[in-house]
Amino acid sequence: MSAPAATAPPTGEPGGRPPPPAPPPWVPKTELGHRVHGGLVTTMSDALHSGLPLREPEIVDALLPGLHDEVLDVNMVQRMTDSGRRYKFAVTVVVGNGDGFVGLGRSKGREVGPTIRRAIDRAKLHMVEVLRGCGSWECGCGRPHSLPFLVAGRSGSVVVTFKPAPQGVGLAVGDVAKPVLRFAGLTDAWGFTAGHTKTTVNYAQAAFAALRALSTLKVPAEDLGRLKIVRGPTGTSILPPKEDLPPDRRGGRGGRGGRGGPRRGPRPAGAGGGPPRRPGPR
Repeated sequence: MSAPAATAPPTGEPGGRPPPPAPPPWVPKTELGHRVHGGLVTTMSDALHSGLPLREPEIVDALLPGLHDEVLDVNMVQRMTDSGRRYKFAVTVVVGNGDGFVGLGRSKGREVGPTIRRAIDRAKLHMVEVLRGCGSWECGCGRPHSLPFLVAGRSGSVVVTFKPAPQGVGLAVGDVAKPVLRFAGLTDAWGFTAGHTKTTVNYAQAAFAALRALSTLKVPAEDLGRLKIVRGPTGTSILPPKEDLPPDRRGGRGGRGGRGGPRRGPRPAGAGGGPPRRPGPR
């Protein structure tokens, strides 16, 4: 009697696990979504200037493929109830293509992974188009590597001011504002802050508010050409493609494409090791 043939493990992920199911096809629900899905709106600039609200993250996925994201802050909040402690996570994420478009989102939830994905979707819904140029009197190269004007933003007690810088200076700003400017496509800028900048959320929101104020600035067409100011994409991103990044830095929906992941707080009870230990008498 012959032995039964061994069944081969299903192909897919390492370890014989089946591959994850494919996402369902996108069914637009808004007027802007129908226009993008039908091919009437083909660029992100046209979508933002159409006057229609951006309420579907799939619109950004269709118009800006290969979007980068980075987790700026993960804060754990505890609440004491009759049944015990309840934990929630507040996540702040920045997304951008490195070529004139950047967005900032924040979400709260009980699990880190789904909360990061919701924060990424909210950041896509707050996408703005940034003006770029060479506004420094020390440079005059005419390339869109810096800011065209001085701009300021505020959130809470934090006030952030960005000034144009000559080529080669880099991003002389704080570590929280660097990914916000870099994802917008800026490589040189001076930064000045005031207030309690240790509050990461307010610092990030103030930096994004400055870029949002810059995007709403109305500049005449003749001044755009004379000052060599670029609005929106130029066709060249300062960020590397995701295929060239290591797997742990590619980001994506719920990934961490940043400076080594978020800040870690105290571990909640029952998370990989039972309840936290109580310090005993010495």
